[in-house]
Amino acid sequence: MNKLMRYLFSLRDIQRINLSLARASATAPLRQIDPTNPATWEFSGFSQHGEDGIIDYLTGRLKRPEGYFVEIGTGNGLENNSSWLAVAKYYSGLMIDGNQDNVDWCRYLLQPMNYGLDFNQAFVSRESIPRIIGMMVIKMPDLFSLDIDGNDYYICSELMRQGIRPKIWAVEYNSAYGPEKAITIKYQPDFRRANDGNGKLYYGCSIAGWVKLMGGYGYSFIGVDSCGVNAFFVNPDEFEQGFIKQIKATNFKENVSQMREFRKTWEGQFALIQNMEFENVL
Repeated sequence: MNKLMRYLFSLRDIQRINLSLARASATAPLRQIDPTNPATWEFSGFSQHGEDGIIDYLTGRLKRPEGYFVEIGTGNGLENNSSWLAVAKYYSGLMIDGNQDNVDWCRYLLQPMNYGLDFNQAFVSRESIPRIIGMMVIKMPDLFSLDIDGNDYYICSELMRQGIRPKIWAVEYNSAYGPEKAITIKYQPDFRRANDGNGKLYYGCSIAGWVKLMGGYGYSFIGVDSCGVNAFFVNPDEFEQGFIKQIKATNFKENVSQMREFRKTWEGQFALIQNMEFENVL
């Protein structure tokens, strides 16, 4: 990319950052927050849905915040779960993406706004977890966001097996698997989600699978966002006593984008991929 084009693209994306901040500033104060209902915490700045509000509220309730996050699957930094913390709350953190162009653009846009950010390219697999851990400045970040449309369950499981304990987990779940099946895709180190066709529905882990995994490590389920994309889990020891217990979790929501694209509820979506290879989460 020549210097002129780089400059023009940067103007466009800085405008997008300004719009994201303005959108959050306009909508966040309108919330009528109920501490027991995560749906009332939601707002969207950089996040695709209401995740920014949930993350903002939960990090604000931490007893001992570190001011540090890790996100795997940041894209170009304009539409993810950590840019709100990086830009609006001046968190330091680690942003990882599999696409080198995304990483370079993230660094170009965001590092001048926050020199506490690190940016790394990595196609994350179970085998590369030691390298990922080596990139982390803090092993107990306030937030760990994971969204790679594939081996998410295996990556999270291996991170925790090797001692990583975020205060808050934000993980993508696949609503096409329904609310009760505890399943995930079969592990493939080089898995890539299909770009079109029914194969687009074959990725990630079910909500019941996430609840089983996280519960085994002592995490409490906060619920899912209202658009059926992300699930949130917390270490209850990092919050004031009683706060987590009073939360009324929304246990499952349909992914609105998948419903719109496939014109089917989760039962119909799963029927399209039921012959694919799955693993039970035990």
